[in-house]
Amino acid sequence: MTARPFIRTLFQSATLAAALIAGRVQAQNQPLSDAIRLNQLGFYPNAPKLAVVVGNVTGPFQVMTSDVKKVVFTGTLSEARTNTISGKITHLADFSAFTKPGSYVVVVPGTGHSYPFDIRTDVHRDLAIGAIKGFYYQRTAIDLPAKFAGKWARPAGHPDTRVLIHPSAASAGRPAGTVISSPKGWYDAGDYNKYIVNSGITMATLLSLCEDFPGYVKNLNTNIPESSNQVPDVLDETLWNLRWMLTMQDPADGGVYHKLTNASFDGMVMPDKATKDRYVVAKSTTATLDFAAVMAQASRVLKPYNSALPGLADSCLTAAVNAWAWANANPQVMYNQREMNARFDPDVTTGGYEDRSADDEWIWAATELYVTTKDEAYYKAVNLFPDTRTPLPSWPMVRTLAYYTLARNSSNLTAIVRKDVPKLNQHLTSMADSLINGADRQAFQTVMGKSAKDFIWGSSSEAANQGIALIQAYRYSTSPNRNRYLRYALGNLDYLLGRNAVGYSFVTGYGDKTPLHPHHRPSVADGIDAPVPGLLSGGTNANAARQDKCSGYTTTIADEVYLDADCSYASNEIAINWNAPLVYLAAALEALQNEQKVNPGQ
Repeated sequence: MTARPFIRTLFQSATLAAALIAGRVQAQNQPLSDAIRLNQLGFYPNAPKLAVVVGNVTGPFQVMTSDVKKVVFTGTLSEARTNTISGKITHLADFSAFTKPGSYVVVVPGTGHSYPFDIRTDVHRDLAIGAIKGFYYQRTAIDLPAKFAGKWARPAGHPDTRVLIHPSAASAGRPAGTVISSPKGWYDAGDYNKYIVNSGITMATLLSLCEDFPGYVKNLNTNIPESSNQVPDVLDETLWNLRWMLTMQDPADGGVYHKLTNASFDGMVMPDKATKDRYVVAKSTTATLDFAAVMAQASRVLKPYNSALPGLADSCLTAAVNAWAWANANPQVMYNQREMNARFDPDVTTGGYEDRSADDEWIWAATELYVTTKDEAYYKAVNLFPDTRTPLPSWPMVRTLAYYTLARNSSNLTAIVRKDVPKLNQHLTSMADSLINGADRQAFQTVMGKSAKDFIWGSSSEAANQGIALIQAYRYSTSPNRNRYLRYALGNLDYLLGRNAVGYSFVTGYGDKTPLHPHHRPSVADGIDAPVPGLLSGGTNANAARQDKCSGYTTTIADEVYLDADCSYASNEIAINWNAPLVYLAAALEALQNEQKVNPGQ
């Protein structure tokens, strides 16, 4: 009676061994397969490890050494899942149980092998550093020498020491045509202009990283000219843009110009070859409130560095208070480029960053000023919770940035504000719960892509900002299951690095299948095959073909409309407000992983 189970076990073991030997021989002959989608950089040893196989494939999968010679793990593909957007079938290969550091590939017999990846601690550290360094490559008004920029070295462009007051921005003290100096700052995107509104959310995201993980960011050396000073490199990088932003405030009244721009976009030339006249254009309420919020937050972040940056924190707070005063006197000055062009010459046709409501900017600016000053008048000036929504942050919707700020400072609030903390936490956890609800049943098992509505212009930043929202919920939730928020935040980073419907790692230079032709003027014009590294492509955009008219799109399926071509500014441009959440997401997960907080079992 006991012999049969023993014989059966012996037979099963022999069968498995034979299958492994056959699979090893077969795997060595497998080609690289784009059907196997995974994070092309890799995985933490004790974190989830998933690959997605596109197509109706069944049976085993293997993890092999990167030379495809040795099987180190064998598993079985999951049951079929249907992508609700495309109707395509996927299967999951889950190798979370395999934890040995090294370089590997996933092999699916009959399909092929994946791009190579690593399993190791700090697997996303280089990405975090590279994404921060991406901002250095966007600097205006400074040479980028090979010592810091490598083969992407270039002469300075746009010193912006001779900037004209556009007629829309004229005032008694600064009539049209007045020359002002407004140097430094970052090029906003693939173009060469500088925009206060988009700088707002960008700066907030980077400053928030410094607030949330101050110890970790001190150790991120990005090899920039300031790397030897006493200030963390990520903060040094924000200072390049902060100092420009300060020049955009009219010292006479505190109002802030909406943007510094050419009248029209430059051609695909290097920055130093773009020499058109530059203008500061029209003050606006949204730009002024975004500016006030950034300066109030910067004042807090800079305080510990007062010896290295004497007086800057105080100057930022003064600028924030003056901007708030201007906005109170001008509460509905909305930037409208079409109306402006009907009244003033020259016409301006660059990025508008128009917003028809400043309600969310009021909430954000009031919150940042309150937290920095503890003056309850700011807090009482707005309705912090005008409805039950917790909108994902984006440049035209910044309300939830206020919620993040209150949550991170919840132990240092006055009594009138502390009473709102329970509601605040409910907002953050409800948003996170709505994001992860049903994600484990999706074709790629990511929060990103649950809905076709995710695939908008700049969808990559949508994925990164979803990840940040989940990290915020993890940090402030008291739930014993809060690690699930981290698991899905990590899943969204996997999405950005290759576990998606097009199989791209959307970060230039990070991964094996990455954008080679981003809509980014220096990358197009510098004569170097490889694009500037560390830049996050906008990514899949369901409406890209209609928006940029670039030829070459081959599908209308929402999660697959992506084109690696420089004409595709609707799916393959880069932008500072996309890179910033990538920086935060990668660096925060690294910091938390170092604290052994990323655990697949919880």
